[in-house]
Amino acid sequence: MKLRTAVLAWITALPASLLLARVHPFGDAGLFAATHPAHPTSIPPQADAILSAKCVDCHSEQTRPHLYGRFAPISWLMERDIVEGRKHLDLTAWDTYTPDRQQTLQSLILKEVRSNEMPLPQYRIIHPDSAMTAADIEALTSWAHASTSNELPSATTEGDSAAGKLVFEKRCTGCHALDQSHEGPKLRGVFGKPSAQVAGFDYSPALKSSHIIWNETTLDKWLTDPDAFAPGNNMSFGIPKPQERKDLIRFLKDSR
Repeated sequence: MKLRTAVLAWITALPASLLLARVHPFGDAGLFAATHPAHPTSIPPQADAILSAKCVDCHSEQTRPHLYGRFAPISWLMERDIVEGRKHLDLTAWDTYTPDRQQTLQSLILKEVRSNEMPLPQYRIIHPDSAMTAADIEALTSWAHASTSNELPSATTEGDSAAGKLVFEKRCTGCHALDQSHEGPKLRGVFGKPSAQVAGFDYSPALKSSHIIWNETTLDKWLTDPDAFAPGNNMSFGIPKPQERKDLIRFLKDSR
């Protein structure tokens, strides 16, 4: 009798779950759309293979139609993660992003895979092969560094604080603000101070032990290549143009 009741419950629940999956409380992610936008072409093959295998389900318009996504409430939770993921990074739209935006996103990708925040834990439970390996992180790091190493230096003049404010808004605000910590620590007053001094921020061990004093010289080296200057830190985003670095440093100096 109990078995019969359980079978009847499943027979009733499955159609209801399929019907409820057509409801989209967190937005319609188009999980089973018939067509998808074109794949980006500017990402090099090695990095593209990693992103395609481990990131596209939440960070593109090319979400693969996994069978469990046809049933509510699982479908609702999936769509919540996908809709939110696309807001931050849509790999399908990669070729439409400006070079500055691409470099900012590359920095965020590296930070989150290095800290094991991405792919999301719930996704890794269902897809254990999506966990980022050391080789994956190395390949993504090489991709990010290659995108900045080809920049041509601009003419060198004294730093301009107003221009530096624009650089800050364009290149830094994905992770930083002057007066609040986000992905990176708040930066007001950083000039002239030792590294890793913002109370409550979780700095990398590499930066905690570096004992850097932030001045024109150290900030220029840091912004040129953070990994080379302080190996093992969590920031992978550099500013390749010397003039932009000078302007940004002057802005930070004036923002004390």
